[in-house]
Amino acid sequence: MAKVESFTLDHTKVKAPYVRLITEEHGEHGDTISNFDLRLVQPNEEAIPTAGLHTIEHLLAGLLRDRLSGVIDCSPFGCRTGFHLITWGSHSTEEVAKALKSSLEEIANNVEWKDVQGTTKETCGNWRDHSLFSAKAWANTILDQKISTDPYVRKTI
Repeated sequence: MAKVESFTLDHTKVKAPYVRLITEEHGEHGDTISNFDLRLVQPNEEAIPTAGLHTIEHLLAGLLRDRLSGVIDCSPFGCRTGFHLITWGSHSTEEVAKALKSSLEEIANNVEWKDVQGTTKETCGNWRDHSLFSAKAWANTILDQKISTDPYVRKTI
């Protein structure tokens, strides 16, 4: 079976919250796709409850696209500690961290339920499992801890 980089990361040594470039892949036609680890909470110590994580996911889908060019996808980790962010092109961890911070500030301070996209039976595969209250609380917790541009050494923005 192919080795997956995320499963070789020593989760006991990282210091969340942080943004980490996992890889840049270069296609045969010169295109670049970047994969980032947006780690919001400390692995094996915390996990964002599913409803809050689900709402954060729906909000980041739009908010990160507003702040960062080339967003392809932002998908939650199964362990509920953060997200993969896939983008076209190259971005610095500082650029991504600033976009994440701004998005979390928007969630914490300004977003209302009407702003959350994809919360109906027709637009979401598990529409009953959302919590804006939880999303706001976790956004505040993450912002209070500050986001680092390095997974091992706290270099906060």
